[in-house]
Amino acid sequence: MIEHHDTAQAPRHLEPVAGTRQSHAELGQLPVPPWHVLPRSIAETGLEITQLLSLVLKAAYLHRSVTLAVLTETLKLPATVVNEIAAVAVRERLFEIAHRGASDLDVRFRLTDAGYTRAAEATARCNYTGAAPVTLDAYLDAVQRHSVSQAAVTKADVTAAFHDLVVPLHLLDAIGMALNTSRALMIYGPPGSGKTYLAQRLGVLLPGAVPVPHAITVAGEIIQVFDPLVHVPFDAGKASLAHRTLDRRWILCHRPVVLSGGELTLSTLDLRYDDTSGFYQAPPHMKANNGIYIIDDLGRQLVSVSDLLNRWIVPLDRNVDMFTLRTGVRFAVPFDVWPVFSTNLEPGELGDEAFLRRLGSKLYVGPLSRDDYREVYQRTAADFGLSSTEAVFDFLVESLHFSADMPLLACIPRDLLRLVASEVRYHGRTPAITEDSLIGAWQYYYGLRPTPEAASGGMAHRWAGSHRATV
Repeated sequence: MIEHHDTAQAPRHLEPVAGTRQSHAELGQLPVPPWHVLPRSIAETGLEITQLLSLVLKAAYLHRSVTLAVLTETLKLPATVVNEIAAVAVRERLFEIAHRGASDLDVRFRLTDAGYTRAAEATARCNYTGAAPVTLDAYLDAVQRHSVSQAAVTKADVTAAFHDLVVPLHLLDAIGMALNTSRALMIYGPPGSGKTYLAQRLGVLLPGAVPVPHAITVAGEIIQVFDPLVHVPFDAGKASLAHRTLDRRWILCHRPVVLSGGELTLSTLDLRYDDTSGFYQAPPHMKANNGIYIIDDLGRQLVSVSDLLNRWIVPLDRNVDMFTLRTGVRFAVPFDVWPVFSTNLEPGELGDEAFLRRLGSKLYVGPLSRDDYREVYQRTAADFGLSSTEAVFDFLVESLHFSADMPLLACIPRDLLRLVASEVRYHGRTPAITEDSLIGAWQYYYGLRPTPEAASGGMAHRWAGSHRATV
């Protein structure tokens, strides 16, 4: 598999609230979910006035005074709600009005001495000063109504999503059917076969946009959910009506695709509390709700495979995960993801039958056929601006791959031709792939030591065939 220049994606639309599973073609326009309608009062935010007051005071803390417009933008709440909160602060002598202009938004509030003290104390406890959080109930409702189990794809969807990749047709069909089961998927095969790249591209298949909160609040604590490194906002131009009427504490995003690799530990899968900031970060699989969570290189983590797999048993069974705050409060959050496990291990090597039974599909991604390998080679050569001949390609396959007993893995053409392109630029040569340039790239790529004859160019073919390449 290799990415081609044309990476255009089919447009995605916000999924319906409920009902049967929907394919790309069946998705309609962008409705405004009623549970995310803009709040018009403190009561409609679902939050306690003490928490809202704390956020307003902290927003004003850095500058001692702040405008209504800045407070509105910081808290992502309408001016009417923020003005209501500020009025409470004025009554409690935490704010005073420093300026009032002709416009309703042209108001500046200043912290009183008492307000400054309260704001400093609130900041010391928790320095979160972003968008006002949403309630846990609102979050649970949103995740349920936009469940990944509602997403369904057809053969046409899969073909369109992977049109720029070289993937065997039987594998594409298996991927599409696996997604429609909404059960966990394991992709296994040798290193370099393209498992990780394929897994990351699966996000293109998921239709719809989902609302992601900046943060949620549980028992007075704040858990940050939105992550700009993970969540991709939906095209505002296609969602202009929704953006005008949605509660701005939520961001319409494409269904997330979150990847964890060898750095994954059991503690990574729990809420992460920062003593300095005073609030929590959601774990990766919570950020992936309504989307895909990829566990890459299963078996290379610092934690043992058995311990890691045991951690997934309950979420995979019940579609729910439990978290505990530092105060001891426990709460449940939906495990609404399509889990994808990528590994170099054979499924039987995992040694956990209970876990394997909970996997919907186990797909093998192996070496390419000669025709598919040629397609990857030709596309990659074009990407690097290199010309080639059929004879040179045959040399790569027969004199290098076959002689070294190296399978035709999807990663190899790009890795080799990148070295060839570098040599061309370095020596100022004609941008053409030759047998000698492939031999040199093969040597550098696999760290082989050529014989003196091969180094002088006299025995290139015998050098290539007499060394078994290993990764």
